[in-house]
Amino acid sequence: MSAPKLNLIGELMNNSYARARTAFTTRSAADYAKLAKLQADLGVQFLTLNLDGTQRIQVKMAEMVAFLPDVVAAIQEATNTPISFDNPSVEYHRVALAHYDRKKSGPPILNSVAASRTHLDEMIELVRHYDTHVIVMASEHFVAGGSSPCLRATDAHAVTKRFVELLVTKAGRRPDQIIVDTGLAPVGADTYGLINVGLDAMRLIRADPDLRGVHLMVGLSNFAWGTPKGAREQLECAYLTLGMEAGLDFALANPEKNPAPLPADHPMVAKLRDALAQGRAQDGETQETAGYRQAEAIMAICSEAAPADV
Repeated sequence: MSAPKLNLIGELMNNSYARARTAFTTRSAADYAKLAKLQADLGVQFLTLNLDGTQRIQVKMAEMVAFLPDVVAAIQEATNTPISFDNPSVEYHRVALAHYDRKKSGPPILNSVAASRTHLDEMIELVRHYDTHVIVMASEHFVAGGSSPCLRATDAHAVTKRFVELLVTKAGRRPDQIIVDTGLAPVGADTYGLINVGLDAMRLIRADPDLRGVHLMVGLSNFAWGTPKGAREQLECAYLTLGMEAGLDFALANPEKNPAPLPADHPMVAKLRDALAQGRAQDGETQETAGYRQAEAIMAICSEAAPADV
């Protein structure tokens, strides 16, 4: 059996990146087109478009909605790589999809439906009406009166099943049009064992015959956030190795960093595998105890990889 392919969603058109912030601040659709072409030339399968605010820039919904027609047109003029529209607001998606030309680029992605969305039914209707692929957030599940983070793999598996059923029955989606984001915590601060929860959830989803054909993804840049630059890229690539072993086949990532899995026998893979194993609570101990043991193991990896930065 051939190794699974890693599909990349390029993330550079996001205000977390300086070039995107500048492009949005100046409302330069041409600069977005350049970012789109750059990533397409690097071989991504989709281009995320996230105009939302960050800690460095405040953005109002009215500003995003007003700019979407120009920026979508400019991106599609620069490349036929399809767009993944990323925002929690149904209004953002309504405007973005109305101005997207699928004849040029094929089906887009609506990112994302989640238990916390206030207009979930309307989002699912947009998926049906515009015949999109869709990203499901499996890192939060439904609880009485709202939503809550998934702290167990079984919770993430259950919410995945619920959303897949909704999208198949209400939006007419096939499983291969559904991409499940199991969530990815920063490894340096993951004292709750969330990385293992995500990997275990992938295994449960892949083992479930009712979910055969769905795709699995993570936001890769979250993983090594806060770690020294000398260790960051190898940690991300080592995670891809472990994730793809569990069934991962999509990653939202920076294509300029050439994200790709390391060989299974690479020393960094072995170190990360051991660190995550230490993050599993043993009989009689709390997850917090195991989480701090995992954090210490990650700190040791970073110290070895980049002693000058620690």
